[in-house]
Amino acid sequence: ESDAAGPGEGILRVRGSLRAILTGERTALNLMMRLCGIATLTRRYAQSLAGTKMRLLDTRKTTPGMRELEKAAVRAGGGFNHRGALFDGILVKDNHAAAAGGIGEAVRRARARAHPLLRVEVEVSTPEQIEEALEAGADMLLLDNLGDDELHKAVQQVRGRVPLEASGGMTLDRLPRVAATGVDYVSVGALTHSAPAVDLSLMVEGA
Repeated sequence: ESDAAGPGEGILRVRGSLRAILTGERTALNLMMRLCGIATLTRRYAQSLAGTKMRLLDTRKTTPGMRELEKAAVRAGGGFNHRGALFDGILVKDNHAAAAGGIGEAVRRARARAHPLLRVEVEVSTPEQIEEALEAGADMLLLDNLGDDELHKAVQQVRGRVPLEASGGMTLDRLPRVAATGVDYVSVGALTHSAPAVDLSLMVEGA
């Protein structure tokens, strides 16, 4: 796990009933190709952040029924897991704020109902929203779809009061610039929803 493998290099040896192995060949290869693809793409993103303090996070944009496996693949590639589900962290998004009548009210409602140790993160995209979220007691801010200059200004505005996560439009070549703005985390949905499958095959020894 987490080891790099080159073209033509074996990564797994299987022994057992040939009938059973060939019956499950396609299903096993499909799963491994998917997970190795996620780990490989994550490794590329993680390597682009080498020497920086910014952490690479995944998202909940996973294949239904495969979240645990896909998040394990992200870890194998050098990334870190964000929320696993709705129960282990609160993220106040724009729809929640709209339904509650504003960011501040949404945060206060979440805080009143949540376990005291549960982190409340708020999605923001303007300086005004940043201040409103901070005043309401947000534990972390998600800077959504901001340009590099806007991210830098947000870092200056927050001044270390809470951790900052950048998300939206995070391409591989952009990540070093995002890290230079001073944000603490970057979340990349593409790690799990757009990773290309790795080409794998099963070869029977002696064939």
